Amino acid sequence: MGDCPICLLPLPFDGLQYTLFPCCSKTICNGCDYAIETNEKKSGSKHTCPFCRHPVAETVEEAKRDIKKRVEKNDRVAIRQMGLGLRKEGNYDGAFEYLSQAADLDDIEAHYQLSIMYQKGEGVEKDEQKEVHHLEKAAIAGHPKARHNLGCIEGNNGMQKRAMKHLLISASLGDDLSLEELRIEYATGRGHVSKENFAAALRAHQAAVDAMKSPQRDEVQIVGGPTWAWVRTGDSETLG
Repeated sequence: MGDCPICLLPLPFDGLQYTLFPCCSKTICNGCDYAIETNEKKSGSKHTCPFCRHPVAETVEEAKRDIKKRVEKNDRVAIRQMGLGLRKEGNYDGAFEYLSQAADLDDIEAHYQLSIMYQKGEGVEKDEQKEVHHLEKAAIAGHPKARHNLGCIEGNNGMQKRAMKHLLISASLGDDLSLEELRIEYATGRGHVSKENFAAALRAHQAAVDAMKSPQRDEVQIVGGPTWAWVRTGDSETLG
């Protein structure tokens, strides 16, 4: 999911644990987000974006205004966010148009969200082939949920060994659900997941999870997150 550009630690998978600034489309983790806000409060300074120093949007309307400005500059992140906003409003045709545009600009999250739309039939006909196409684009770029979903599709199609390879990769990236499915498959003793592979996935998963931790991120989880954060990434949906 990329690194926080301030603390340089991998961003958490949960979109509620990091914030996107609509003024410049930069994303930081909530730990850095909270630390910045706390320091600004102590100094009595106005809260601004740590990158472009633009005043942080205080209302949804202001945030949407900033996103539209970035869309006009052909910013792929802003275009994706516009699509996600329309999707949550139920405007699937508009969402598909914006997400497709962002995907054409190689936005990986847009590819993932398009796969969900094809899986659910939101504004488009359900199409597993197109769903897989967008999942593969996202998975190759390192999107853990996309890799997990590819594994589920392979498993549902009877390709268990291919499914387990996908899940081993996504679990190694830190995906909890993939690790749990590997554990269940290993416990069955059907031979699709060896003891060595499961042990390696456990170690890699723990290392990935540990890499996402910091004292600041732990603190913000306790206090409930930045008080001003508005823009989040899209739903982190996965297949069962």
